[in-house]
Amino acid sequence: MTPAAFEYDHPDRDVAAFKRAVANKLMYAVGKDPVAASQDDWLHATALAVRDQLVERWMHTTRANYAQDSKRVYYLSAEFLIGRTFTNALLALDLHDTVKAALADFDIDMSALAEREPDAALGNGGLGRLAACFLDSMATLGVPGMGYGIRYEYGMFRQRIIGGQQVETPDYWLTRGNPWEFQRPEVQYRVRFGGHVEGHSPGGSARWVGTHDVLAMAYDTIIPGYGTQATNTLRLWSARATEEIDLSAFNKGNYFAAVESKNHSENVSRVLYPDDSTASGKELRLHQEYFFCSASVQDLLRRYLRNHKGFDQLPEKVSIHLNDTHPVLAVPELMRLLLDEHGLAWDQAWALTQKVFSYTNHTLMHEALETWPVEMLGRVLPRHLQIIFDMNARFLTEVADRAGHDNELMRRLSLVDESGERRVRMAYVAVLASHSINGVSALHSELMKQSIFADFNRIFPQRFNNKTNGVTPRRWLAQANPPLAALLDTRIGKGWRRDLSQLEALRPMAAQPAFVRAFRHAKRENKLRLANWVEQHMNGLVLDTDAMFDVQVKRIHEYKRQLLNVLHVVTRWHRILDEPNGAHVPRVVVFAGKAASAYHMAKQVIRLINDVAAVVNADARTNKLLKVVFLPNYSVSLAEIIMPAADLSEQISTAGTEASGTGNMKFALNGALTIGTLDGANVEMKENVGDDNIFIFGNTTPQVADIRAKGYQPRAIYEGNAELRRVLDAIQSGQFSPGEPGRYQAIFDALVNWGDHYLLLADYESYVARQADVDALYRDPEAWTRKAILNVAGMGSFSSDRTIAEYAHQIWHAKPVML
Repeated sequence: MTPAAFEYDHPDRDVAAFKRAVANKLMYAVGKDPVAASQDDWLHATALAVRDQLVERWMHTTRANYAQDSKRVYYLSAEFLIGRTFTNALLALDLHDTVKAALADFDIDMSALAEREPDAALGNGGLGRLAACFLDSMATLGVPGMGYGIRYEYGMFRQRIIGGQQVETPDYWLTRGNPWEFQRPEVQYRVRFGGHVEGHSPGGSARWVGTHDVLAMAYDTIIPGYGTQATNTLRLWSARATEEIDLSAFNKGNYFAAVESKNHSENVSRVLYPDDSTASGKELRLHQEYFFCSASVQDLLRRYLRNHKGFDQLPEKVSIHLNDTHPVLAVPELMRLLLDEHGLAWDQAWALTQKVFSYTNHTLMHEALETWPVEMLGRVLPRHLQIIFDMNARFLTEVADRAGHDNELMRRLSLVDESGERRVRMAYVAVLASHSINGVSALHSELMKQSIFADFNRIFPQRFNNKTNGVTPRRWLAQANPPLAALLDTRIGKGWRRDLSQLEALRPMAAQPAFVRAFRHAKRENKLRLANWVEQHMNGLVLDTDAMFDVQVKRIHEYKRQLLNVLHVVTRWHRILDEPNGAHVPRVVVFAGKAASAYHMAKQVIRLINDVAAVVNADARTNKLLKVVFLPNYSVSLAEIIMPAADLSEQISTAGTEASGTGNMKFALNGALTIGTLDGANVEMKENVGDDNIFIFGNTTPQVADIRAKGYQPRAIYEGNAELRRVLDAIQSGQFSPGEPGRYQAIFDALVNWGDHYLLLADYESYVARQADVDALYRDPEAWTRKAILNVAGMGSFSSDRTIAEYAHQIWHAKPVML
C-alpha cells in the first residue's frame, strides 16, 4: 500500500474533540457504558485517548530514522523506573489543562484519576530511575534510540510494614492492564540455554546444540520528548514458552506436568532481582540477564540488516550502551551471533564489538561488581563461556607481549578470577569490550581509575571518562512540584524545562523579599501535601508543617547509612528529654526505601527505624518537637510528593562509596538544603551551589582510606563519646524493643565490635555537630529560604539533558533526527 492511499484521523487537541475521543475509547475500546464505568475504566479510556496523541509523532520519528539512516543508540538496562506514564505524557504533550477540562465535563476529577495509575514496577532504585531520565532526555534531544529491558510481571516486590518489619508481597501492577504498551506478538526471538557446543576451535565459530529454549516477546512503550515531535521507544521483553502445554501429559491426567515447562520458561520475566541468596535464585538471575541481552541484540541486528548488507557499517549505525554490569552478556552474545550465525572471522567480529559497546560503571565496591561462577556460566551458557575464555586468552597474550610475563598483573587483569571458586568478572568483560567506560560523577570516575580498574586504565587510558549524572527537570520539577514550577514560570519563563541553566536567573532573586516569601509559600504547599498523604495513609499520623522536614529516601543499604541518621534521631530525642525547655527546632524525620529481600542487616535497619518511631512518636514529652515516619513502598510517584516537601536532604554515605546519587539532585532542585559527605555528586553540587549553602561533614575519601589503613578502632570512639555511648546502649539494651531486648545486638556489634565497616562512629561527632548548624539556620526562615533559592539556582548543570548531550557527542557519536 502506498502512503497516499492510507488515510487516518489526526486527533484534535481542543476540549470538545478530546471529550469525544475519551467517550469513543470508553465505549469502543474499553467496552463500557459511562453509567457503569468505574474510575479505572475512565483512566483506561483517557490514557488511550492521550496515547493516540503520541502515536502519530512516534510513527513520524520512526520513518525519519529509517529515511535518514540515523545512528541509533540502544540503552540496555535491567531497570527502567519510569513511574506513572499518564501525567508524564500530559506534560510532554502540553495537554494537562485540556484533559482536565474535558474530564471535568464528565464529572471526573483528573487528579484522582491519575492517582489510580500504578507505578510501572520495572525497577528498584537510582539505577532504574537514571535510565528513565536518560530515555526522557534522549527523546527530548532527538537522539535516535531505544531502551531495552525486561517486562517484569510483578516488579521486585510491594513493600508492606507489618509490626515494624518489611514484608514483601507481589506488585500486581499489570492486573488492570497497561494501556500505554503495544504488544508485539510478531516480534519474538528464541533465547537458548544449556545444551553443549560442537565444532569449536579457539577463536572460531561453533555449533550450540541441545538447548532448551524460551521465546522473548516484545512490548513497546512510547517515550515522548518534551517540546518536540521526536519520540523514542522502550522495548521490554516478556518470556513465553516455546510450547504452551504438553497435551500428552494433560490427556493422561497429569495436569501440573502439562504446564510445568511453560511456567518454568515464563519465570524468567516474573520478578526483578530474584532472591539470589540461593543457587537457584542466582541461576534464575543469570537466565534473566541473558534473556534480555540475547533478545535485544538479535532485535537490533535485525533492524540494522533491514537497511544494510554486511557489517562494515555497524559501528556507524549502532551504539550499544551497557547500564552497569547486568547487560554485559550482550558482549559475548554479539560475538556469538557474528561468529556463529553470520560467519565473520574473530578479528573482524571483535573489532566491530569494541567499536559498538560503551559501558557505565555505577559502583566502586568489589562486592557489588557482578561475577558469575565458571561452573554455572558453563552449564547455562556454554558457548558464551567459551567466547569469554577466547577473549581472555587473546587479551592476556597481548598483555604479555606488551608488559612481559608479569604473572601478578595477568592475574589481576584476567576476566576470570582464579582465587577460590573460579568466577567470570563481568565488569572486566565490559571494560575490555567497550571503547568508552565512564563513571557518573567526577569523584567516582577518578576513583574508578585509581581502584577497581587501575590496571585497565594504565593499558587503555583513552577509554575512561566521566559523565556526571543528571535528572530530568520535566518530571522532577515541572511535574513533581507545581507550586514552584508556576513561580519559576512567572519569574523567568518556561524555558528552564529544556534548558535548566536558566535557573541561574534566580540568584539575584534570593535577595528579593517578595520572591523569598513566594518561594517559602510554595514549600509550605508541598509540605501540606505530604502531611495530608501521611495522615491518610499512616493511621492518622499528624505532622507539623512548621517543623523542619528532614528526609532520607533511597534504597536501604549499609553504605547509604540510614543507621547514622537513626543515631542522630535518638541523640536528638535524648537531648530534648534532658532539656525539655531548651530551644529545640521541631523536626519530622522521614525515611523510605526498600531493602533487598535477602539483605538481613538492611531489613533490621528498617525495623529499628520503625521501633524508634513507635517510641518517639508516643512520647508526649517530645513528640511536639520530634516525629519519625517510615513511608512504605517507596516509588517514583511517592518521591514526587516527598521531595518537593523536604527542607533538609540527607546524603550521608561513607565518602568513596556512592557513585553519584540522583536523589541529592532532585532534592536540591526542589529547594531542599543538603547535609552530606564529600561523596558522589555531592562534591560537584557543593561547587555549584556554594560552600555556604550546603552542610558538609565527615571524613573525606582519603581520610577514610587512611583510617582503615591505620587500623580503625570503633570501640575506642564508643567508649570515648558519652552521648554516642548512651545512644548505642539504648539500642542494644532493648529500649526500642522491650518485648525482645536482644533484637538489635547484631547492629550494636556491627558498629562497636565488628569493625564498623562504613565508619558511622568515625563520622558521628561531625554529623551531630553539623546538624546543630542546620538547626541554627532553620531558626532564621529568611536566611534558610535564601540558601534554598541559591540551591535551586545552582542546579542547572544537573539536568539529564546535559548528561545525554555529552554521551551523544563524546561517546555514541549520534546526531539528532531531523523532523
